[in-house]
Amino acid sequence: MTRTQQHPLQTVLENRIAIIDGAMGTTIRTYGMTEADIRGDRFRNATKDLKNNGDLFSLTQPAMICDIHRRFLDAGADIIETNTFGATSITQSEFFVDDPRERGGRKDPEFYQKIIDDKFLNDLAFEINETSARQCREWADRVTNETGRQRFVAGAIGPLTVSLSNSPDADDAGFRVVTFDQVKTAYAQQVRALISGGVDLLLVETIFDSLNAKAALVAIREVFDEDGLAANNKELPVMISAAVGRGGETMISAQTIEAFWNAVEHVKPLSVGLNCSLGPDLMYPFLEELSEKANVAISCYPNAGLPNPLSETGFDLRPEDMARYLGDFARGGLINIAGGCCGNTPAHIAAIAKALEGQPPRKLGQIESGA
Repeated sequence: MTRTQQHPLQTVLENRIAIIDGAMGTTIRTYGMTEADIRGDRFRNATKDLKNNGDLFSLTQPAMICDIHRRFLDAGADIIETNTFGATSITQSEFFVDDPRERGGRKDPEFYQKIIDDKFLNDLAFEINETSARQCREWADRVTNETGRQRFVAGAIGPLTVSLSNSPDADDAGFRVVTFDQVKTAYAQQVRALISGGVDLLLVETIFDSLNAKAALVAIREVFDEDGLAANNKELPVMISAAVGRGGETMISAQTIEAFWNAVEHVKPLSVGLNCSLGPDLMYPFLEELSEKANVAISCYPNAGLPNPLSETGFDLRPEDMARYLGDFARGGLINIAGGCCGNTPAHIAAIAKALEGQPPRKLGQIESGA
């Protein structure tokens, strides 16, 4: 996405490593919320379990969500993400619409067209995104005013619960449960709501299916054009972050790091990077390759290792472990944005921020300011 003026975050990235926040879901679990807490009065009659629908907490437990944003900001985050990872009509349908497979049917484009046309799901998705963006905006501005250091709000756009690249039917390789246009429509609604709520950036993250990400990026481009943002020089910078497997490939579409970058380079993002995945110990060579190939800022916010249900956060690595690994990335000259994904609490982000304080960002010559 092109801009004639440099975004303030670009200036930050040219001078130091910026810190992005940690895992909303992991941190929510530390508050001991129950099914009744997420339902509140508004959703008390919902017929399906909602506890794993973390985005809904922005509506039913706003004080908790705002407290989490505050804690990540206090930990040193320059960028906080909206609580909207699954805030599309498609993903929300998992919690509010009966699964036809339970009655011998299947999910297919006809099913998802009804989802796209569903007023309740559309209104709910828009409200979650706009409300979460406003919650982030309030706290980012408050801490900016208190500290004199500008903080930024990234509108989190997750990968969805469906894939455009793969068929779920082993006997029909050409079958897709959803169409590109349906996915694009759902993403466009999310983008409009995030912009309405006042985000500074749009973050297409945890990309396991590059075609899903393409639909999100096309949706962003169309919203910018159709809503007059392009004509008025009000386009928002776009950040892109992929999740990779042990071979450094996007997990479902199986693109290599280089192929992934080639597929998104035309967007001219503010940054491209890796998040989630297998943990920082296995991420270094893939991050190194991306840093060599990409000519924009590089972000990295890994999981706190591999899942471990016996650990306090559900992941093995402690704050000091994450600080050590991200410090290694910085000393290798690989990153401009650093933080944590699953398993990373405010304590993890505080340790990372402390470890990276004073560390130089990835070399300026490798960054183009076309974001």
